[in-house]
Amino acid sequence: MTALYVTSLAEGVGRTTICSGIARHLLNNGKKIGFFKPIITVEKKEDSGSDGLFMKQVLNLDEPLDDICPVISGQDNMASKVRKAYDKISSGKDMVIVEGVCEQDIIEALDAKVIVVEDYSKKSKTELGNGYQYLGEYLLGVVLNKVLPSRLDSVPMALQFSEAGITILGVLPEDRLLFTLSVGELAEYLKGEILNGAEKSGELVENFMLGAMTVDPGPEYFGRKANKAVVVKGERPDMQMAALETSTRCIVLSGGAAPIPAVQYKAKDKNIPLIVVKSDTIATVMAIEEALDKTRFNQVKKLTKLTEIMEKHFSFQDVYQGLGFAS
Repeated sequence: MTALYVTSLAEGVGRTTICSGIARHLLNNGKKIGFFKPIITVEKKEDSGSDGLFMKQVLNLDEPLDDICPVISGQDNMASKVRKAYDKISSGKDMVIVEGVCEQDIIEALDAKVIVVEDYSKKSKTELGNGYQYLGEYLLGVVLNKVLPSRLDSVPMALQFSEAGITILGVLPEDRLLFTLSVGELAEYLKGEILNGAEKSGELVENFMLGAMTVDPGPEYFGRKANKAVVVKGERPDMQMAALETSTRCIVLSGGAAPIPAVQYKAKDKNIPLIVVKSDTIATVMAIEEALDKTRFNQVKKLTKLTEIMEKHFSFQDVYQGLGFAS
């Protein structure tokens, strides 16, 4: 049984995303995969718990969440405590994917192969690759995440990781669909009320559009983007009706004004949720931007897109070889 330790030197770089992509691939290839995310007391329990619930769903795990994401506290014998909790859930697995902080003593205790995830968009070339060479033979390779699509071809050569003996396992393009919101999450963040179509709460919003502040732009304007959320003033039924004629996941009505009956009827007929929020348009847009910065990879519907990206830009062959698995 093998432990694959996915870590990073910073938060919010996409560790859970990489874990789920690798897990899905191995699961589809007949491997029995477990997931383990020990919650060290300095970490945020609620965030780790949500990741555990998501991976439990992805892998259809039977183990209780408290075993998948155990709380490990105390300063003494931390590594041995983690190992004991790990042994509890690893039985019968071909491999356990471990998500955790970059602590060498824990990695050694688990005798794990390590994948380090770097957020390429937030680091300079000189910063990338620094800080984990000490892992030595435990280091399987590095994943460069959130790379602008226009820079994909130049990244590996420019960084020259191979000169330092470090394998680049993947250079993954930034894709906002992986970190977007569902209709329900959008309503929750905005503290809005969903008037209809609550069954559509799980649908993913791929784009956002703002209703024009001047002349009614009509369906031609709103037709420029598909599967979108439209933010529009509550007192502009003309814009609301125009947006309802196009591919729209939901309409966010700012200012607290209820839609007129004609808009409600059409939204119900098209099965497009209307979300009424009390904030004005500018405040609503700012709240959406803030929400997008905080989103996590926790929607099973995003796995299809993630699988597509990783099959193209991630070297599963190198992972199989490093873990001693037959590809």
